[in-house]
Amino acid sequence: MTTPNTLYYGDNLDILRHHIADGSVDLVYLDPPFNSKRDYNVLFKEKSGEASPAQIEAFTDTWAWDSAAERTYNDLVTTAPANVAGMVGALRQFVGSNDMMAYLVMMAARLVELHRVLKPTGSLYLHCDPTASHYLKVVLDTVFGPRNYRNEITWKRTSSHNDPQRYGRIHDVILFYTRGELKTFNRITQDYSGEQLARFKYRDERGPFKAENLTAPHFSATRTVEWRGTHPGPDRQWRFGPDELERLYAEGRILLQRDGRPRKDGLKEYLDDSDGAPLQDVWTDIRMAPTAGERLGYPTQKPLALLERIISASSNPGDVVLDPFCGCGTAVVAAEKLGRCWVGIDVTHLSITLMKQRLTDSFPGIAFDVRGEPADEGSARMLALQDRYQFQWWALSLVHAKPVEGREKKGADRGIDGLITFIDDGTGKPKRCLVQVKSGGVSSATTRDLRGTLEREGAEMALLVTLDAPTPEMRKEAATAGFYTSPGWQRDYPRLQMATIADLMDGRQPAIPYGVLTFAKAPRVKPGSGAQQGTLDIGGTHPAPHGAEA
Repeated sequence: MTTPNTLYYGDNLDILRHHIADGSVDLVYLDPPFNSKRDYNVLFKEKSGEASPAQIEAFTDTWAWDSAAERTYNDLVTTAPANVAGMVGALRQFVGSNDMMAYLVMMAARLVELHRVLKPTGSLYLHCDPTASHYLKVVLDTVFGPRNYRNEITWKRTSSHNDPQRYGRIHDVILFYTRGELKTFNRITQDYSGEQLARFKYRDERGPFKAENLTAPHFSATRTVEWRGTHPGPDRQWRFGPDELERLYAEGRILLQRDGRPRKDGLKEYLDDSDGAPLQDVWTDIRMAPTAGERLGYPTQKPLALLERIISASSNPGDVVLDPFCGCGTAVVAAEKLGRCWVGIDVTHLSITLMKQRLTDSFPGIAFDVRGEPADEGSARMLALQDRYQFQWWALSLVHAKPVEGREKKGADRGIDGLITFIDDGTGKPKRCLVQVKSGGVSSATTRDLRGTLEREGAEMALLVTLDAPTPEMRKEAATAGFYTSPGWQRDYPRLQMATIADLMDGRQPAIPYGVLTFAKAPRVKPGSGAQQGTLDIGGTHPAPHGAEA
């Protein structure tokens, strides 16, 4: 059963299959990670090492044709609907067994599930770049049917780009499909351009107006008739029935020829009555400046206004919006703001942490459910055994710490896994608490090394997060680091502290000066209509120092 409002940690294909019910979602927006990292390689390169003439850049560690891709491919060609199986097989013959095909196989499997969970009136928007959009269109045509293709939207994401030896690449592609003919689609308008405003070149006592066509193509037995001495034409019809035409005529809304007959292009449309120009499929009016206040430092973050536009157009208040590749959560924030229910999925605890923080910053007091995070010490140990990096990111979230730059790439950490940034005096100068996470055995040498890192980095404080309980020798070693005196809170804090996962899961937080600024703080968002729903309150509270009011 689909449970809004919920964040899921885990593989989105597995979550879609086991947690999202058939026909339970009104709108899907997905921005799958394709160009999301920094290390480029050539996608069209066979595993034999033979280079292909088609040179397409993508990121090294995003998709690769490996045993997992082969399993997904075999599953598709043996269990998917016949048309999908045939399409995937043909693509492999054409594209080859390479990283691009791994990406397309991954997407095909998920698009089959997303089609299943959509309501009959539901819509899907797939955000991609021109590198793979043409292949994805073939996949979508197969899964959704060519008749349910609605638009290929061109979104101008930046004003200019310096791409040597070719034209600057400044746009993304958003592919818009629906589950069927019946769909939710709300008219979206934007301000008139100068050229469009120039069309309102007439004026009467009511103000500026333009003259629009009163006729339309096609023959109609009731509307391809003469009216007040004017005929619409042999292959045309009046846009309105006789009664509506007479009403418009009586109101003076129709321009007349010199002989008094109605003009076929004489429908008056007043500027004051217009709510703007209908939105077209080229969007050039939404961009996010490098210094925009909503930026959180996430490399592929999309503007909130972009998601608001999509959600406003293809859903109504109370509808369910699903984002299976949540990233930093722009889609769920836009859904919450507009009074929609939402479901978000991501495969990293880093993203889940960022989304939790962003939601609580944007909507103070919001309540929502989080599925897939460790619920007790035992499941935390299991996560540590399965993937120590995911464990590390999750453990850092328990103390509101941000992973240090480079940890996402699993590189050398110089003894630092995370960072808590705080301000506790009137200068506004950020101060640092270094965080190290240990999922294995610890000893006094662990604490001694962290103290050395604290001194080397010149930070104010350090925190060691462990699965196993610290030994008495570790506590003695930590005590030798002394105290940090907070000028703002006028109290002393142990410079080197330790906290176990069990402590943190029980709500026992380390003593760190109040005023945590670890993540870029998302601006508060005024929600629209619609109740905030959920089952788990994870409001972003942080314990105040002893003797101070929270």
